[in-house]
Amino acid sequence: MNRRVVITAVSAITPIGYGKKDIVESLQKGRSGVKPLRDDGLLCSRIHSRVFGTVDAPVPLDFPRQFRKTMGPVARYACRVAGDVLAASGLQQDFVGSGRLGVAFGSTHGSPSVQRDIYRTFFQHMDEGFSSIGAVDYLRSMVHTTAVNITRMFGIRGRVIATATACTTGSQAIGFGYEAVKFGLQDAMLCGAADEYDTTTVAVFDNLLACSVNFNDSPSRTPRPFDRNRDGLVVGEGAAAVMLEEYTQARRRGAPILAEVLGFACTNNGGDMILPNQDGIRATLKLALENAALAPQEVDFVSAHATATKMGDVIEAQAIAEVYGEGASGPYVSGLKGYTGHTMGACGPMELAFTLYMMQEGFLAPTLNLDAVDPRCAMLKHTPPGLAGSPRIAAIQNFAFGGVNTCLLVKKGPDVC
Repeated sequence: MNRRVVITAVSAITPIGYGKKDIVESLQKGRSGVKPLRDDGLLCSRIHSRVFGTVDAPVPLDFPRQFRKTMGPVARYACRVAGDVLAASGLQQDFVGSGRLGVAFGSTHGSPSVQRDIYRTFFQHMDEGFSSIGAVDYLRSMVHTTAVNITRMFGIRGRVIATATACTTGSQAIGFGYEAVKFGLQDAMLCGAADEYDTTTVAVFDNLLACSVNFNDSPSRTPRPFDRNRDGLVVGEGAAAVMLEEYTQARRRGAPILAEVLGFACTNNGGDMILPNQDGIRATLKLALENAALAPQEVDFVSAHATATKMGDVIEAQAIAEVYGEGASGPYVSGLKGYTGHTMGACGPMELAFTLYMMQEGFLAPTLNLDAVDPRCAMLKHTPPGLAGSPRIAAIQNFAFGGVNTCLLVKKGPDVC
């Protein structure tokens, strides 16, 4: 069985807005979601980077208590976008609870804020503190808390795939969901990822000298993907989700078809677990094209992973040029993390959401803060400001610690027939 898979709904909570209207406006106006780092009373005094991609938009998270009690912040984000997607998709409850709908959802490491509270109780209260920690605390903090809170809240009975591969968490969720529908294991999959505000992640990258520190007094000027003055990544928060459906089912019920998923690839470098690997990235991009039965020149937009680290952007740029072509012969390329920072596990579905919105609204967002292109990245066709026209076929690329590489290829909805 080899079925076509389409996207029938999308939702995103991001540092540049919640929902399509605010996000599109931010992308079109070049509005950054990077703000000063909030003091969490734990690590901030020891972190050199003082910026963070922060969700400021009001997001309704007032779920019934029976569901809320098993949710940490990351699960609340996940359930919000999941609920939005279920509503927008128009799927009826008898289908949602039939076992034909599954969930593929993840986060980088569950809910770190809940985990910190548990550890604080352990180490501050010792023996008397253990009795105050119960099963609910684990349910709120565990690495698969997003996926299972979604299934519980919405009564979803199909398969559950809980991904946790750092920056490719959400991309894998979508890719694995796509494969589940394509090969007839499910008729639909609710896919995505979420990550919450967390200074622990900032501290990790800060300690690796990978975080931006030169723009602490002007947060909106960083990160700077592909720019010669980039000085590292900016950690961010948020969530995004999509509904994947088998094509004929979606058409039969008159669902809105936002895009078709044409192909997906996931590989591992099999070596260094930190530095990106050009051979691994190149192989992943080629494998995705092969999976989608596409020629490189058919891809007209690339959403690059582009975290604004010194070497990561260069290595990715070289791989893009090798696979898709250089300059005018290649696709337009944007590093969308310039708007939000690196939202960790959520970055893949979030950047897919941005791409879907651009397809719908007929524009391409340039890389924010790209003022002077690094000569080593100049071989790419960087998206210029104010470019009208939407991509027909786009690639969303993400790469993670551990050597995990992903590439997702999608085709604009009105062109799906």
